[in-house]
Amino acid sequence: MYAALAGPSYETPAEIRYLRAIGADVVGMSTVAEVIAARHLGIRVLAISCITNLAAGMTSAPITHQEVLETGLRVRGQFTALLQAVIPQMADRLTRTKG
Repeated sequence: MYAALAGPSYETPAEIRYLRAIGADVVGMSTVAEVIAARHLGIRVLAISCITNLAAGMTSAPITHQEVLETGLRVRGQFTALLQAVIPQMADRLTRTKG
């Protein structure tokens, strides 16, 4: 389950403990707001998120923006390949449902 926090700050260890207790598997501060806005406009949505860091309190190391950026750079090839595989399928499906 994806739990959304407003951001734009990293979560606290207390927030993570609470979110784990209610069943969250991952936490993010984007995706959900964008999906809500898109759906409000009637746009069909597929959301794909890249989890870039362990949550606050899961390790003794603090969360840093540098870690998030490094993870993004490390997985960009895989993420790009995923999008290149998924987007044509979405276009095909959209064409079939309109035709």
